[in-house]
Amino acid sequence: MAEPTEKRLVGETGVAARVAQVVEGPIEGLGFRLVRVKISNAQGCTVQIMAERPDGTMGVDECETVSRAISPLLDLEDPVGGAYYLEVSSPGIDRPLVRVSDFERWAGYEAKVELAVPLDGRKRFRGILNVPSPDGATVAIDLPDVKPGLPSRIELPLRDLAEAHLVLTDDLIRESLRRGSAPPQDGDDLDEEAEDDEDGAEEAPQFRVIPQPKRPKPKADKPVKAKGQKPKGKPGPGVVTKAARLKNRDTLH
Repeated sequence: MAEPTEKRLVGETGVAARVAQVVEGPIEGLGFRLVRVKISNAQGCTVQIMAERPDGTMGVDECETVSRAISPLLDLEDPVGGAYYLEVSSPGIDRPLVRVSDFERWAGYEAKVELAVPLDGRKRFRGILNVPSPDGATVAIDLPDVKPGLPSRIELPLRDLAEAHLVLTDDLIRESLRRGSAPPQDGDDLDEEAEDDEDGAEEAPQFRVIPQPKRPKPKADKPVKAKGQKPKGKPGPGVVTKAARLKNRDTLH
């Protein structure tokens, strides 16, 4: 009997929650874990689904496997209710932290954490993660450059977690490459790359699979986005799979 899937600490709302409800079970059935569903206004509407293997790895072919499996389910259930682009990606180097095991796996690295409920008058924290408590209820974070008289370590209640993600640093890039959870980097100048990507890499997926956009039902008068176009915006550090490029090209015929 398969072990129960570890519960995510942060859930989606609205349309993203409906999408997550449709895809989470099938994704787990393929041997992956759903990390996050995010809806954006890129190219009209883009549905971004982050997934990974339990060990945190995810390759181009695996992204495409997930995309092919969930695309017909989304077409059938229609949780979005309009035309959209589907993007399946790995979490990226500066990945979201959504499970207790994520905090445990990346203890010792810098992270940004936001709580839904203020703790001592503040919601946002940035510092070095420690190993979560044995019961998974809290995680300690070491805060740098605190004012005299203020605590340098704070225990954050994970039940109040709103959002958390790793901060892109040289050490994180090297460790991600060592663990195999990051794509190969072009060049050896990690200091320059980390500085350039620190602000914009949070939302950039490692791997992107963008199938043909979903078509609205014939009875609706909603405009369909131009076929074969990629979402506009800052390009991510990863690659578009060959299969995705061929699929986009075929829609032009």
